Amino acid sequence: MREFTMKKISVFWFRRDLRLEDNLALTQSLKGGSPVLPLFLFDTNIIDELPADDARISFIYRQLEKLNQQLSVFGSSLSIRKGDPLTIWRAILCDYELDGLYFNRDYEPYALERDRKVTALLSDKGIAVHSYKDQVIFEGGDILKSDGKPYTLFTPYKRKWLKQSRNHKLSPFSLDNTTNFYRSKFPFPELKNLGFMPSAQRVKPFDLSRIDQYDRLRDYPAQDATSHLGPHLRFGTLGIRQLMSQLKPSGEVFLSELIWREFFAQILYHFPELTDRNFKRNYDGISWRNDEEEFRKWCEGITGYPLVDAGMRELSATGYMHNRVRMITASFLTKHLLIDWRWGEAFFAGKLLDYELSSNNGNWQWAAGTGCDAAPYFRIFNPLEQARKFDPDRAYIKKWIPEIDTPDYPSPLVEHKVGRDRAIKIYRNGRLFS
Repeated sequence: MREFTMKKISVFWFRRDLRLEDNLALTQSLKGGSPVLPLFLFDTNIIDELPADDARISFIYRQLEKLNQQLSVFGSSLSIRKGDPLTIWRAILCDYELDGLYFNRDYEPYALERDRKVTALLSDKGIAVHSYKDQVIFEGGDILKSDGKPYTLFTPYKRKWLKQSRNHKLSPFSLDNTTNFYRSKFPFPELKNLGFMPSAQRVKPFDLSRIDQYDRLRDYPAQDATSHLGPHLRFGTLGIRQLMSQLKPSGEVFLSELIWREFFAQILYHFPELTDRNFKRNYDGISWRNDEEEFRKWCEGITGYPLVDAGMRELSATGYMHNRVRMITASFLTKHLLIDWRWGEAFFAGKLLDYELSSNNGNWQWAAGTGCDAAPYFRIFNPLEQARKFDPDRAYIKKWIPEIDTPDYPSPLVEHKVGRDRAIKIYRNGRLFS
C-alpha cells in the first residue's frame, strides 16, 4: 500500500558515503524542492557471501547508528532495507511517490550494472535519477591521454592528476538546507535481524597526525605509523575532499598513495575484465604450481618466513595488514610459491577491512608482475632481508609469532634462492610473447 505523503519525495541512497558532511549527492538532494528520505540497502547479492560476524558489516552497522542519531536532530531517520536492490526499488515505488533519486557513483563492475538497472527502472517511470562523483577526485573519464585512451602507467597519470588538481575544486561540501529531510521515525533494525552478529574485530579510527612523517615511517610495521584511513575511504566515513583539505605540502608521499588508489580505480573502470584476468596477457601462459597445502600454510602464517607469517597472522586477527608487509606476502605467494595471484586476491578480499576491489586487484597484479605498471617478473623480494631492514629488532615479528625462537616455528617452505630461481624460470618460459 502506498504510504500517504502530502507531496512527492526524493530519496538519497547511502552506499559508500556513510556521512552527512562533504557528501555531494546528499548536498544536492537537499537543494531540491522535495523532502529527502535517507535510505540504506543491505544488498543480499553482496552480504550473502559474508560470514555472520563479518567485521565490515559491524562497522557499517555502527556508522548507520551514528547517521540515524544525526538525522534525528532534523526529525528524520534512516530507512534501512535488506534484499535484492531491484526488488527493493520496485517496492519503494509502491510505497512512495518519487520525485527523484540521488546517489554517489560507484565504479566496481557489479555496482555499475546494479545502478544501470535501478536507473532504467526509475527512468521508465519518469523519475529523475541524479548521480555524482564523490569517492574520488577524478573518476574514470576525467584523466585521459591526448588520444582519449586511459593511462596504464602510474607516473604520467600522476603528473596529469596533479596538474588537473590545481584547477579543481577540492574544498569540502557543507551540509546546508538541512530542514529538507523527510520527517520520519523508522524502526532501526537489530544486527541479528539482519542475519549478522557483532564482530570482535574493530576498525581503528583514522589518524592524520603523522602524515608529514609518513615517508619516513611508513615502511616499518612495528611503528604502526600509517593513517588507518583505508576502511574510512572505502565506506566513506570521511570525504575525500575533507581529507585533501587537511593535507600539508609535506604530505607528498601520502598524496601519492591516494593517487595510486584513483589510478587503480580508473584502470578497473576501463578494464573491468581484470577482476579475473591478467592485465599483461603475455603472462597467461604461466604454469602456476597452486599447491593447496602450501597455500593453506601461507594463509595460516606458517611458511617459515617470519615477516610473511607475522603479516598473515595480523590480517587474520585484525582484518588489517601493514602496507609493506602486504607487498612482501603477495610477492612471496606468487613468486616463491608460484601460486596464482587470484588465490591471494580472494583471500585478502575476505579478510581486509579496507578491501576495495580495484586497489586489491591492482596491487596483487602489481606484485605478481601481471598488472599494469607492475614490478617486473624478476623482481622478487627476499623476505629475510626485508625483515632485517624494516623490522630490525623483530618487534613486529615477535608480536605476532610468539613461538619464533622455539622449535615449534617451522622451517621455510622453500629456500629463498631456490624459490627465486624457479620463479624466474617459470615466468620466463610462461611468457606467450616478449
